[in-house]
Amino acid sequence: MNAKVVLGAQWGDEGKGKIVDILSSECDMVARFQGGANAGHTVIVKDKKYILHLIPSGILHDKVDCVIGNGVVLDPAAFFEEIKFLREQSINPDGRIFILPNTQIIMPYHKLIDNLSENKDQKIGTTGRGIGPAYTDKSARLGIQAIDFFDTDILSFKIKNNLKQKNILLKNYYNQNEINFETMLEEAISIGKKLLPYILTDSLYVNKAIKSGKKVLIEGAQGALLDIDHGNYPFVTSSNPTIGGALTGLGIPPKAIGETIAIVKAYATRVGEGPFPTEQKNEVGDELRKIGSEFGATTGRPRRCGWLDLAALKYSHSINGYDSIAITKLDVLGEFSEIKICTDYKLNGKVIDYFPIDYKTLNQVEPVYTTFPGWTVNLQGASKYDKLPTEAKKYLNFIEEFLNVPIKIISIGSERSETIFVNEN
Repeated sequence: MNAKVVLGAQWGDEGKGKIVDILSSECDMVARFQGGANAGHTVIVKDKKYILHLIPSGILHDKVDCVIGNGVVLDPAAFFEEIKFLREQSINPDGRIFILPNTQIIMPYHKLIDNLSENKDQKIGTTGRGIGPAYTDKSARLGIQAIDFFDTDILSFKIKNNLKQKNILLKNYYNQNEINFETMLEEAISIGKKLLPYILTDSLYVNKAIKSGKKVLIEGAQGALLDIDHGNYPFVTSSNPTIGGALTGLGIPPKAIGETIAIVKAYATRVGEGPFPTEQKNEVGDELRKIGSEFGATTGRPRRCGWLDLAALKYSHSINGYDSIAITKLDVLGEFSEIKICTDYKLNGKVIDYFPIDYKTLNQVEPVYTTFPGWTVNLQGASKYDKLPTEAKKYLNFIEEFLNVPIKIISIGSERSETIFVNEN
């Protein structure tokens, strides 16, 4: 069991990028299992910021291989932009980035339909990057897989079939011009020529790496509460950022997982539409956003901010079975004299013992808070757990005891060095 899985335990944007980067230093491989370029992992090394959307954060370590799994929908334009960015930062990705053959490819028409749908249909806060339409095609068995670029006849057949459907939709529903088949095929062939050096032919590449004894770190995008099956549908992402998605998104068995790590931001944020019980539409929310620089790494959109929601995290833990927790952005709370944690929900005046997955009910719940005194000091000088203020340790202990999951990593700043490993005290 040489694989560790890093999962966002909230609504995404928990700081997975930094934690993956830190843990990657002791790994042979980092594999991404779901999502697309709608996610953004930010890593800061010596005041230099690296924002990655598809390529795993492990790429910043010279000897780490990075795999994009079949659960991902890959946008070639975004992928090549990241390759270019890495080269500009003197990071050589050659021979270290691999795409599983059954990975779905986002085509230009997916992005077009995504944007048209967000403007015309129900607004759910999509990034407009073609993620949803690509996953739709995957489920409808119309998708273009990475391995299709090895065979022009298969590629041509699939694109022709796709455009029959897409052009009817574009013309008759969205009142747009149809897409020319020859033009699209030519563009796809051009994309394929650039992608082929990265595409594997063995779909069990990660599986075999784990069996051979390599240390593999598995990362997802978004967060568990945005899971398409277990989130507040339809205000969710188009894939499964939960533990089940890690298995199917890379082709590995449950026994391959040695540890499941929950990334938990010390407060809560959410991007886009959807219910958010602990959201603070006031000065508290404004301060959290300002101090925590809560703006999307991919879109730049301001994030909605609120207090930590343990009722939601308990639900997240039930689905994923976390073995440990990495708390991020604890330093942001250092500006507050009073801090709150939601422990339960009230519905119609009564405490409920479950997490409502229908968005209408979740919008109606009233958070039940426990209030803690703040520590109002800068945490960045604390190199060990024992050096944290008593108030901060009480806050962390409450989280541990409530969820019955140990906190092993605490991030108190954006730099690699601003990290406390609890078991090293």
